[in-house]
Amino acid sequence: MAITQAMATSFKVEILDGIHAFGTTVVRGSTAADSFYLALYTSAATLDATTAAYTATNEASGTGYSAGGQLLTISQVPTSTSTTAWLDFDNETWTSSSITARGCMIYNSTQSNKCVAVLDFGADKTSTNGDFTVIFPAADSSNAIIRIA
Repeated sequence: MAITQAMATSFKVEILDGIHAFGTTVVRGSTAADSFYLALYTSAATLDATTAAYTATNEASGTGYSAGGQLLTISQVPTSTSTTAWLDFDNETWTSSSITARGCMIYNSTQSNKCVAVLDFGADKTSTNGDFTVIFPAADSSNAIIRIA
């Protein structure tokens, strides 16, 4: 079992097909932004670029954590700098929690729980009766968590 950090290959195709709407300037049936969640996973999870959708298999559990994770807030709607398009999310915190996780998945609950990206923390991270926070990188074209160059 292993977690390999990657943007889901299926997501890259779905972006081109117009499946995911991070902003409100989308031309399709609805102009509302989709809902994106962050789910935490243990080191027993097998997640990588081939992961197509959210799964509860080997999802983290513990005090303060509910299956499916938490709704993300988009802090920077899609924008571009030079040839890079990017967007970013607010950091996500599970307060007063006792959780151990090795990685996480961003997924689109509006679009059949399709996987957007898998993130590897590099090692197990643990909170014990405290905050478990996933800190996203700087919101810019070189560092934002979702970038297409």
